[in-house]
Amino acid sequence: MRFPNVFAKNSRSAALERERRLRLLSDADRDLVRLLNDPGFSRWLEQIKSIGGCARPVYLSGSTLTYDAASGEVVSSYSTATEPGERLAVRCRNRRASVCEPCSRLHAGDTFHLVRAGLSGGKSVPAAVRERPRLFVTLTAPSFGPVHRAVEGRRCRLRRDDPRCEHGRALSCGQLHSDGDSLTGMPLCADCYDYVGHVLWHAHAGLLWDRFTTAVRRHLASAAGIPRTQLASHVVVSFAKVAEFQKRAAVHFHAVVRLDGPNGPASPPPAWATAELLTEAVNHAAASGHVAAPDSPAYGTRRLAWGAQFDARPVHSFDSPDGLSDGAVAGYVAKYVSKGATYTGAGCDYRITSVDDIRAAVLTPHARALVGTSWRLGGLVELEHLRLRSWAHSLGYRGHILTKSRRYSTTYGALREERADHRRGDTKPSDSPDMVTEAAWRYVGSGYTPGAAQLAAGIAEDIAMSRELAREEMANEGWKYAE
Repeated sequence: MRFPNVFAKNSRSAALERERRLRLLSDADRDLVRLLNDPGFSRWLEQIKSIGGCARPVYLSGSTLTYDAASGEVVSSYSTATEPGERLAVRCRNRRASVCEPCSRLHAGDTFHLVRAGLSGGKSVPAAVRERPRLFVTLTAPSFGPVHRAVEGRRCRLRRDDPRCEHGRALSCGQLHSDGDSLTGMPLCADCYDYVGHVLWHAHAGLLWDRFTTAVRRHLASAAGIPRTQLASHVVVSFAKVAEFQKRAAVHFHAVVRLDGPNGPASPPPAWATAELLTEAVNHAAASGHVAAPDSPAYGTRRLAWGAQFDARPVHSFDSPDGLSDGAVAGYVAKYVSKGATYTGAGCDYRITSVDDIRAAVLTPHARALVGTSWRLGGLVELEHLRLRSWAHSLGYRGHILTKSRRYSTTYGALREERADHRRGDTKPSDSPDMVTEAAWRYVGSGYTPGAAQLAAGIAEDIAMSRELAREEMANEGWKYAE
């Protein structure tokens, strides 16, 4: 007599039930179940935690071998052969918070230390820089047409006479706008707005900055009665500059300016190089600097200069009624550097390659008009050298977000190496000339599957929450700049 195989039936039923339930799940949930059941899940999780839950990791495959060339002894070795998928996840290092919040925060932290080192010392910069003349300068773009403004406690462009532009639109608003108001920064009349001038100014902003720094040095040399070519033998002018998009989608610059002696941070400036003279020099440079855009039948002749809104404030080692502190300035710059054009709705984080991309991009009408103007001007032969179509996504602005003088302070590379050394601890190979490191790496992919993206987002959120709690605790204990 044969008995039915009850266990086999139950096993088949359970398998069918599991398949039925899996079909009811979303793609992300199914991928999450697959990932959790993967034998290499725990190691994958360690990798993602080590990169802080980076939103767009890059995967590398390869190996590194360090050995003593004299004895042949292997000091350390690593290979991705034992890693999940035979690959290693590394950070994308994108500075934009809109693209990757974990990496943008790390970049902002590096920027904070880079800027503060040039103000208060550290990271190979002597602490004596605290005693040097230092300014925090803000340079803005000129007006290209009236826009809605958000001023606390004040109405936007309130005018009783109700003026109208040539297109019949009101040039008065009277509303109370907030920073988050969608109207803030938008033109009162898009037809009157000088979109061509806006884009051309962006395209020449880097050259304007170069003219500004040259004018500062010339004014200092003239005030001291020495030739411009010999200024570096007496005083060195160092800068650290960050670019930020305003609500009206125009770039403006914040810069730290410092005076040193001929040997840079290691030497004090001469007695005549005072903070008052530096203030006079930057004011003169901002008022006199200009650039002529290439003549074109499409828009005529354009003279591009800085806007009327200019500010130069002294930087002090500690808080002062007439200036800013080192930590506050470093915090401001670090905050600005993680903002992309998308932060204010001005532009996008990817390159525009066609008119269809402009139509499909999620942009405000104002930003779309600027992107379209960049694309149209980029087709003019006389503006070909500006590469406006390649930089249409950033409204024609093609400069780096943060730039600095060589001798201002440390570099991003040095800060990353210092962080890597700290993580390696005692395992860092010796600096002996006999030590040889051979490495072979290749790119094998990027990004996440749907389920992995959910886990990575949770890891990033947990890390951010832990950091926030730690910052609050530090603030309670009296740490002013807990960043």
